[in-house]
Order: sequence, then C-alpha cells, then structure tokens
Amino acid sequence: METIFNMSEIDIEVENKEIVKRYKALLRSCNGDITREDKKLIRKAFNLAVEAHKDVRRKSGEPYIFHPIAVAQIVAKDIGLGATSIACALLHDVVEDTEYTLEDIERMFNPKIRQIIDGLTKITDLAEQDISIQAENFRKMLLTLSDDVRVILIKLADRLHNMQTLDSMARHKQQKIGSETLYIYAPLAHRLGLYSIKTELEDLGLKYTEPDVYRDTARQLNETKTARVQYIQRFTKPLKDTLKSHGLKCSIKGRPKSIFSICKKIKSQGVSFDEVYDKFAIRIIIESNIDDEKSDCWKAYSLITDNYRPNPDRLRDWISTPKANGYESLHTTVMGPGGKWVEVQIRTKRMDEVAEKGYAAHWKYKQEGITKEGNLEDWVNQIRELLENPESNAVDFLEEFKLNLFSKEIFVFTPNGDLRTLPKGASVLDFAFDIHSQLGANCLGCKVNGRLVPLSHKLKSGDQVEVISSKNQKPKKAWLDYVLTAKAKNKIKSSLKDDKKIIAEEGKEILERKLKHLKLNFSDSVINELCTYFKYKTSLDLFFDVGSGVLTNSHLKNFVVNKNSWYQYLKSKIYRKSNNPITQKEEVKYDTLVFGPTEEKLNFTYSKCCTPIPGDHVFGFTTIREGIKIHRNDCPNAIRLQSNFAYRILTAKWIDSTNTVSIAMINIKGIDRVGLVTEVTQILSNNLKINIQSINISSVDGIFDGLITVVIQDKNSLNSVIETLKKAEGITSVKRKFKST
Repeated sequence: METIFNMSEIDIEVENKEIVKRYKALLRSCNGDITREDKKLIRKAFNLAVEAHKDVRRKSGEPYIFHPIAVAQIVAKDIGLGATSIACALLHDVVEDTEYTLEDIERMFNPKIRQIIDGLTKITDLAEQDISIQAENFRKMLLTLSDDVRVILIKLADRLHNMQTLDSMARHKQQKIGSETLYIYAPLAHRLGLYSIKTELEDLGLKYTEPDVYRDTARQLNETKTARVQYIQRFTKPLKDTLKSHGLKCSIKGRPKSIFSICKKIKSQGVSFDEVYDKFAIRIIIESNIDDEKSDCWKAYSLITDNYRPNPDRLRDWISTPKANGYESLHTTVMGPGGKWVEVQIRTKRMDEVAEKGYAAHWKYKQEGITKEGNLEDWVNQIRELLENPESNAVDFLEEFKLNLFSKEIFVFTPNGDLRTLPKGASVLDFAFDIHSQLGANCLGCKVNGRLVPLSHKLKSGDQVEVISSKNQKPKKAWLDYVLTAKAKNKIKSSLKDDKKIIAEEGKEILERKLKHLKLNFSDSVINELCTYFKYKTSLDLFFDVGSGVLTNSHLKNFVVNKNSWYQYLKSKIYRKSNNPITQKEEVKYDTLVFGPTEEKLNFTYSKCCTPIPGDHVFGFTTIREGIKIHRNDCPNAIRLQSNFAYRILTAKWIDSTNTVSIAMINIKGIDRVGLVTEVTQILSNNLKINIQSINISSVDGIFDGLITVVIQDKNSLNSVIETLKKAEGITSVKRKFKST
C-alpha cells in the first residue's frame, strides 16, 4: 500500500504538524502505568519509523508513517498493551519495507523487540499468496503463539487499520482482503477475546465483500436511530433508579448490534430487517470488588427482572463458566416497554475490560493474581500441540482450525467434576482426546451420566463423561467420522499413517517373494509398472494393499500375462482398491452436475484455467459477474479460492440423470381443523401429481406442526408445491426444511 509522490506538491510543514499531533494522541492512549523509560522507548521507535518511511506514501496519498502510528494507537488504546508492543507496532514494517535489518533493530533496541519484529516480518501479506502458501503462512502466524502472543495481537491491529483505510484500494483487492478478514482474522480476534476489534473487522469485511447488503442495512439502522435512542432511554430510566437505590454503582449503555450480526441473522433466519427484534443490547457495567463480583451481578439481575419479565430460555451465565477466550458476563432477554424483547448484559468493570481488550486484559489480571480468566491458556497450549504435527496438510489444518475457532461451546465434566470446554457437536471420542492423546487412542467406550454410549455419541452441556480404555485398542479409520476437533482428527490420522507404514513394510516383503515366484525381479521399474497397471498413486498404497490381502496372487498373475502386450493392457480391466476383491469399475453416465447437500441443478460455466469435463471431481465457485464457474479439485487455483473465499464455494458432483430421485422435506404449520391431512395429501397427489414419501403431522392445543417428505423433479417443482400449499385454509407457514448436519 505504498508509493512515491512528488514532494514539491505537498505542504511538508502541515504534514509534520499532523504527525506530531498523532504521536501525542498515541502517548495519551497509553495506560496509566507508563514510565519515563517507556516513553523514551516509544519515542526512539517513533523517530526510527519516521526516518525509515520518509518520502513513502500510502495509496491514499497520506504519509506512510500515519499507518504505523495508527496501528500503535490500536495496540495501546483498544488492546491495552504496553510500551514494548507499542514500539513494535511503530516498527512493524521497517525491516520488511526498508533497508534496516533485524540486526539493526536488536542493536538499537533489545532482543525481545527483535524477536517480535521478526515474527511480524515472517507473516507476509496472506492476501498476496497463492495456493497453499496462504495456509502455510497462517500456520506460521500461529507458530508465533509459541514465542510471543503479542505478534498476533499487533498483526490484528495492523489488519484492522488496513481495513479502515481500504477505500483507496482497487475493487478486486477490497474483495480479496475483505474475504480473508472474515475468514481468518475476525474469528482469530474473537478467540483471543478482542470483541470490539472482532466486531469492527466483521463489519468492514462485509462492507467490502457485500457492499450493497452492508449499505442497505446501515441505512436502515441509521433511519431507526432516533426511535432506538428514545426507547433505550425509556427502558433504562427505571433501572438506573432501582440499581442506585440498592447501592450498586454502575453505568448503563445501549448499543446497536453490529451490521454483520444483523445481516447474519437476516440470512440464517430468513427474516426481514424489521423482523429482527434484538437490534440493540443494554450493557450494565458494575463497579465491584473482585470478591463481590458474582453476587453483585446476580443482585443486578434480580433487580432488573423485578422491573421487566425475563425470557427463561435466554439466560446465559458466563460468570460461573467463562468462555474459552476469558469472556465473563450474564446475558438475559427481558420484555421491555411496548412488548419488545431487549437483551441485557450484566458485567463488572474488570469483565468489561477483558471482553473489550481480550488476551491483554486477561494477562494483566492474571499477573495481579486474579485467575478468573477462563481457559484461554489451555486454548493457546492446544494450538501449540496442533502445530507440532509437521506432516499435517496446511490447507486441512486451516479448515479444521477455522472450524474450532468460531464454534459454539459446550461445557462437560470429568468423573472428578473438573470442567472441560469443547466445541458444540463434539463426541465422547473428542472428549477422550481432549483429556489426553493416549487416552483417546486407547478409548474403548464411554459412559455419559453413568450410561454406556457409542464413540459417536454427541455431548451436551452438563454431561459427565467417563472414558473406558484398553492398551490393546488402536484408532480406526471410522473414528474420523466420529470426531470434530482438530486435535482428535490429527492424532487419529497420524496413528493410521503409522499403522499403514507397518502393514506396507510387511506387504513389501510379501510382494518381493511373490514376484520372485513369478520370475520377476523386484525393481523400481517393475514397482512403477504395477502402480500404473493397478492405478495406485504411490508404492506405499501398493504395498499396503498387498499386506492387507486386497491385491492377491491372481491379480499379480494377470499383470504378468498382460505386462508385455500393449493391446491387451489397453483392454485389461481397470482395478480399484476395495475391502472386497478388486472388481471392474462400472460404466457411469456422467451427464448432470448438481450442487450442495440438496443436490440442486444450477446454471454454470466451465473455468478456462483447468477445463474440467463431465466426470471430473469438481467444485463450484460463485463469481461476482459470471455466476457459478466450475473448477477441478486439482485446479492450480483451487486452494487459493477455497482458502480466500470459503463462503463462495459450492460442493458439486456429477450424477447420472437417469438414476436420480430428488427428495425434499417441507415443514407446514397452522391452525388444526378436521380433514386437514386429507386436503394436503389431495393437493399433492391429485392436483400436483407429487409422490409423497412420508407425512407426519402433530397437533397440540389446536396448532399443528407437520413434516412432509416428497419426491420432486427440481427446485421449480418444489416452489410450486410450497406456493400451492400456502393457499390452503388454516396453513400459516410452509417452508423447505433441510436435514440437520
């Protein structure tokens, strides 16, 4: 984002005054503990940054030094880090963009600053990378957790300021950097507890990836601002009086939900802007001693619910069990004036600082002897453990890490009553690996709340889990379908790979004996011919199938017979690996491409970069102007697209249209009456000629809720069914239902 400008056209004196003004604002943002030595360090770093970046400008035309000052301001004010981090933020681009070296930095400052600058320099701009280099760099960034977490915190500040000044970039760059921010940086900020930075990154990411959606939602929020402010004042007035009269010192703030979270709710729930009822939240921040925090928060909750009736299903207690990123708060939703639901967040000043400044505040309070920081340290240690596996594929690692980064959490207990945090959807096998890798590998079964359950059993918050293990047990391939966490998957894959190597070694010896019996030398050329003939990618796969008994004597004899005849080789059967004896691949007529879990037919065009043909393993990529483009899975651009724009990827597969049957589920709701089921089946069977696979309608207190499974040709046919059912008397809602994943 830098360029050289004609200095004669610029008022240097005015700019220098602005630089000094911004530097003074930076010093004012530093925490109250800053010393004279700290100020000297920051001044020294500032002077070097000004000198190193002189005459260099950003795309916007501003002096480049504005950027490191802004990053340092975010580091000081929004994250709350100290003088060393502020100095590193000022210097973060010096080694990468100028002639200064790491040795110069160490000589002028100290080894710790050199180490942090080195970490920041290694993390090259992910948006400029292709294929798996991007995923590899992300892993490299996480490796800095082992050295100093401040590297990632400064990198997040750097990304935030780049997003704040993205207007001057070309449209395609905005799209690319915005997508990457939503995909990697916002979830990382969330996991490190930086709520305000996460929220701003999400909003800015949406602004540049879906500008029309962002502008429309921002406009509607702005139009309702006056009414929202008036309502917040009306809601909070009685609360202030009540809390004050009971001796609770607190501040009450009303804040709108972020544009990103509103848009996400509109999409996920299929509602309009007006139908999103919780567009804002009330935050009550209590001044409390550490020993009284919990009782003061619950006292405030009691007083609030004396004024407004709470929704019992919407109470969230993250004080007794903080989130993995250290977040502590009481959340409740109450019925406010005018019959509107309002979310209320109750927390202390310390909790609020941890929520806003995340890891830095967590670390500050830990040093002060306050250990109510959740299990953030456990999470950092888990990341270090994951990164120790050098064989894991970088892109797979990125996908699995992302899955665990932003997942909702459940809280489960060990037999001794210790609390463990796992992602929502985790199984008992995930729990076993979370306790210890070896315990997971030797897991025979588990008891949940005293009852024996299968290894695939999904856990719920509050479950107590006991692992039953045996030294003779080893991980199996099927286990990969049972686990969700990256730690469990990596350990299972690693164990399976080790087992495969052992079987392959035995298979290699068996193959050597069998080839000798068939009067063939065991040589590299013969092994290559065998791999080609039997369609194996590597010799390891060949040896493994020999050791497993999949590749038998008869197959090898067949190879010897056809080996020297090219014509016969072309006519030979194509073999495939299987647990059963190798059989001939059946002819499949690939003539139709379908997308997503529901296998929809959509319009598409083929990409020119990899020219896929029917039958290839492919995926769909939603472009901005050209609709869906089809790429092969091994396309040179595949990993870059999937890493940068995961939300625009569509799974796709070829099918034989003559053998397809499309199944759809329809959820209908309404007012129950006599003859309803008969009328619905008549509409479907007689009027629309739709085959009903199953129908299940239940009625409670005059309200029915039903699920109908139908066999249809395509989406247009399904839409016709939905629209026709909506017209039936008493039916209030007809929606397509997807299988839960």
